[in-house]
Amino acid sequence: MTQPSEAFVYSLPGVPAMTPYDFDRATRLIKSRTGIILGNHKEDMVARNLGLYTKKLNLQKVSEYLDHLDYNPSSPEWERFITIFTINHTAFYREQHHFEILANYVKDRQKPISVWSSACSTGEEPYSIAITLQETIPVPDSGVQVYATDIDTVAVERARQGVYTLDRVQPIPQPILKKYFYRGTGSFNGMARVKPNLQKMLEFDVVNLVSGEGWPHGRTFDAIFCRNVMIYFDKPTQAQILERFAKTLKPGGLLFVGHSENFSHMTTSFKLQGQTVYVRT
Repeated sequence: MTQPSEAFVYSLPGVPAMTPYDFDRATRLIKSRTGIILGNHKEDMVARNLGLYTKKLNLQKVSEYLDHLDYNPSSPEWERFITIFTINHTAFYREQHHFEILANYVKDRQKPISVWSSACSTGEEPYSIAITLQETIPVPDSGVQVYATDIDTVAVERARQGVYTLDRVQPIPQPILKKYFYRGTGSFNGMARVKPNLQKMLEFDVVNLVSGEGWPHGRTFDAIFCRNVMIYFDKPTQAQILERFAKTLKPGGLLFVGHSENFSHMTTSFKLQGQTVYVRT
């Protein structure tokens, strides 16, 4: 197979340049590990991120870093490589209607109640879920849990800490904010931290949705949130993940997806119930 010409490079001042072959190789590696597909329109982003990290490691070429990943599948560097390319765009109560639907759904559910935030990023989504459950279920102190996972280990650790800037918690109504968050003082001025009574509802872990590594086998959930994630996978991978979700959801359980995602013609295990909400058949 003919390799891409290395006469053209994507470079930034002061950082190692990335060749077209480096780009193809990086996209192959990230797809094999996570299922994420990086299109050609991501060249500049990949060049910047890989170039800067290669420089940080005191390497001269991006290819040296990719060599290390290629020949060391168990290297801790894989966690950093994944972090470079995962997109942690999230917010509290993002797509508000989903939390209203969840609240109405769990009102009539019997405990135990468990919800999985399968791409939890830095934690805004699972904490929003936990608040919704706390505010909806009469006695939520036991038998109610939120399982929060992501492939990005750095994001999961930030989520576990539950510390946010005040601008990040702005979407939360003030009475709810005071009920579930401490406001930082002194060196923590301008920050908010999740209170223990909410934090104890959450369990955090690292899960690879594509490979199945870390998958919660043997557990079932009343609802699963997987929003704005599947768009980064190809159709066969999407179908595979949907079937895994189907086996993990209780009958009649809900699957919440992103506003640009539609799987109605891809699976018979789910039926579209409302705006970007599917029910397990």
